[in-house]
Amino acid sequence: MLVSLLLFALSAGAIYFACEFFVNGVEWLGHRLNLSATATGTVLAAFGTALPESAVTFIAVVLGNSPEQKDIGVGAALGGPLVLATIAYAVVGFALLGNRRKLQRGRYAVAVDQQRLSRDQAWFLGIFVVKAGLGLVVFTIKPWLGVLFLAAYVIYVRRELRDDAADNHEELEPLKIRPGDAAPTLFWVSLQTLGALSVVALASHVFVIQLEALGIAFGIAPHLAALLLSPVATELPETMNALIWVRQGKERLALANISGAMMIQATIPSALGLFYTPWLFDGPLIAGAVITMVAVVFLWSLFRRGVMDSRMLASVGLLYGVFVGYVVWHVR
Repeated sequence: MLVSLLLFALSAGAIYFACEFFVNGVEWLGHRLNLSATATGTVLAAFGTALPESAVTFIAVVLGNSPEQKDIGVGAALGGPLVLATIAYAVVGFALLGNRRKLQRGRYAVAVDQQRLSRDQAWFLGIFVVKAGLGLVVFTIKPWLGVLFLAAYVIYVRRELRDDAADNHEELEPLKIRPGDAAPTLFWVSLQTLGALSVVALASHVFVIQLEALGIAFGIAPHLAALLLSPVATELPETMNALIWVRQGKERLALANISGAMMIQATIPSALGLFYTPWLFDGPLIAGAVITMVAVVFLWSLFRRGVMDSRMLASVGLLYGVFVGYVVWHVR
């Protein structure tokens, strides 16, 4: 138990340290590819930071040999969007509240394109409703519908790149591995970004193992551990990125990263789950899906009206507490 706690803390610290290099590198990569700040967050950063969670699902459903391992994959596929829609957005809200004097914003202001984020929430909600609905029914061709989720993500990425505004860049800090270079080449930018991402992936793997070991030590069932604990660990890169970007006054990148990661979690792990498992939900999975949809509807409605502020972002984290309360009650 002591060793698990030590590795848990060390891997969390390694993720944060590597994310400092990753967010710096991915901003430069977006700049070199002439992408806007929003597209950099929703496509480049999101794809990189969503890899750990997608890897958990892939290993569990594709390489897993037992029903319990398959259940872990399904739990991870449902847990990722739940954590992002509640905890990750709440972290941005609390970070904005904690840094409002330094950032010199309006009292609770969030400096983002709220209409664009509302469209992202609407896209996610439409896909997620189908994803959740398929978990309630059984029919022969259901596995083939995984292809539609992959196609939905491709369409989303194409839309993000098409809506890109080339003059919509954030101010860049020097590349960390080339601090004296005002215009680092794509080689150095890619080296830092991929190197940091590799450390994030490795540290996230260690983090997940230790978290699941702690869950088992406390008597939590495998699929519940995957639903409750694994996503909190594997979505840690998005959360760390959010903290770093908000500290720099770049909440647009922070929220775009979360939004893009949610789209990946709604599509790619879902496709894998449909391909390799029966994709049927029990009570906790259904509860997780419902709370995810409630959180997204709440976010969508505030972004659409342009009234989202840091307090509202922070409050959405309460919904994860509701889910944990339900799971505790259900297990008892």
